[in-house]
Amino acid sequence: MPGAERLVRRAARAAVGPRAKSLTVALADDKRVRALNKRDRKKDKPTNVLSYPSGEQKFLGDVVLARQTVWREAREQNKTPADHLVHLVVHGTLHLLGYDHETGTEDAERMEARERRILARLGIADPYVVRQ
Repeated sequence: MPGAERLVRRAARAAVGPRAKSLTVALADDKRVRALNKRDRKKDKPTNVLSYPSGEQKFLGDVVLARQTVWREAREQNKTPADHLVHLVVHGTLHLLGYDHETGTEDAERMEARERRILARLGIADPYVVRQ
């Protein structure tokens, strides 16, 4: 995808905000992400994004995106690949910042609301609205 690096930087900066922190974002193929997901989450399937918090102050950690899954989901959800990529980088970065949608409804709603605010500032439609 042309301009992917610029999109990823913009998304990560928007999610981190004014903090002077760094993180790594990697685009991998589904096979690699499936292996990571199996090893680290005991789920033998690819997923769109994985986050690995570092526990350090200056370096937040790593975000790994499954290229084929991201592009397929964008098609299936009638989103542009660029918008979906930005959303998933924001999502993964929020995980590095301590947000977790799997710990309960309240936490999921808090994380989704934060994602919506960040994406709106970036001019990207609400990713949780079903598009026809």
